[in-house]
Amino acid sequence: MLDDIIRTLPEDLMKELNGGIHAVERDKLHKKAKNMDLWILGEYLNSRQMGRSIIIYYGSFMRLYGGRNEAFIRERLRKNVLHEFRHHLESLAGERGLEIEDEIAIKSYEEKNRNK
Repeated sequence: MLDDIIRTLPEDLMKELNGGIHAVERDKLHKKAKNMDLWILGEYLNSRQMGRSIIIYYGSFMRLYGGRNEAFIRERLRKNVLHEFRHHLESLAGERGLEIEDEIAIKSYEEKNRNK
């Protein structure tokens, strides 16, 4: 599934993603999760030493969507890859719009879960 999605991305912009897009078996819980309910599905990494890459957490997908049908999982994976690829494009452009959106979403989550 991941390979099919990657093939739809602009090849010239993939060259700048020198670390590629990789799925790892593990899951990853967000450090601000309150009740084992905030799983990281993917991350965009930009490091001077290692370059630019996208990691997809297969284990997190299975925790959240393991009982769903293949079409649902494929669409959720596609949305996640595009989200992380947008981080990549914004990084290339020196923008932070999506980072800010993600920060706002986490603050909203924290407020909703303040007393849990």
